[in-house]
Parts: sequence; C-alpha cells; structure tokens
Amino acid sequence: MIGVVYYGSGNILSVTKALEHVGARVTILKEAAKVQEIDKIVLPGVGAFGKAIEMLKEKNLIEPIVEAVSLGKPLLGICLGLHLLFQESEEAPNKKGFSLFKGKVKKFTQNVKVPHLGWNKVYLKTSSPLWKEIPDGTYFYFAHSYISKPLKDEIITGITEYGSDFPSALEKENLFGVQFHPEKSQKWGLKLLENFVKL
Repeated sequence: MIGVVYYGSGNILSVTKALEHVGARVTILKEAAKVQEIDKIVLPGVGAFGKAIEMLKEKNLIEPIVEAVSLGKPLLGICLGLHLLFQESEEAPNKKGFSLFKGKVKKFTQNVKVPHLGWNKVYLKTSSPLWKEIPDGTYFYFAHSYISKPLKDEIITGITEYGSDFPSALEKENLFGVQFHPEKSQKWGLKLLENFVKL
C-alpha cells in the first residue's frame, strides 16, 4: 500500500490516478496514525514551501514520516515534495524542512525565465532502481522556480540543464526525489512510478 501525503494542497488526484494506473494500491495519508499502515510514501508537491510545512505540522505528519523513512520505508518526493525533504528553502527562510536530505533549496540564479515550465531532459549520473529501463536523456515535465542544492553531490542521480545544470533526481538509500512531475510526464513518468511501486 502506498500512502500519498495530503497536506491541504497538491496534485493528489493526478498522482493517485497515475499510481493506480501502474498497479499500486493507494491511500490518502492525512493523519499520523496511518503512516504505520503503509509500505511506501509519496510526497507530492504543488504550492509553497512555508505553507506546506505549516500544514504538515498541523497534521502532525512530519515526525511519523521521518521515522518511517528511518525504518526503511521508501519515500518519493515530487517537485515541492522533494524540496520539503531538505533542511531549508529560500522560499521560506524561517521554516525548517524534513532534513532528510542535507542542504537547502535555492531560487534560480541564472538569467532564465522563472518558473521553469515544460519538457526538459534528465541526464542520469548513476544507475538506480527508480530509473530501470528509462533511457538517459528522457524528457520529463517540469514546473518550478526553486532548485535543490544538496551538500553532497553523490546523492544526485540525474541532472537537467536550464541556464545551467541543476539536480533533477536525487537518491539516498530508500529516499528518492525528483524535481519534475512524473504524473504529468506520460510514458516515462508512469514507468518511473511503476519502478517505485516495484521497489
């Protein structure tokens, strides 16, 4: 059973439908007690870092999710969901994230149009079960104004060029994050979600 975290905003329906399409059993994760009942977690993301952290705190979901990851349950963060896994974000400097990835989230500094909207390639830096059978340089759909800056480059599994290179996929043991929206990325996005389901 995969729990899709709901914190008051986010593309819950499209993520849920995409996971069900690739064979997952899905439940909406709204309360702390339910975290113990699921096998994997998806943290989707549409919205703002500060507001999302506030709502997750209100629902007492942060500590149970962090504990679940420490016990080995796979977690996939999508777009803002990836950002929330970091220690902090320039989008809301006074708010602390999950701190599951060390580093911070920063605004695009290159002279590029923000938000970054549309299809762009992901180039793989290393092999990963999440990327099984997905070709290097595959296009995925992006919609974001902030990018991840991890302390250690070795957790970066994929990069994308927009003005300059930025991390578009990260991985540390059972923790996964993607900057793009697999649920909006057609064939290869569904393949990535299928790979997550099969972990």
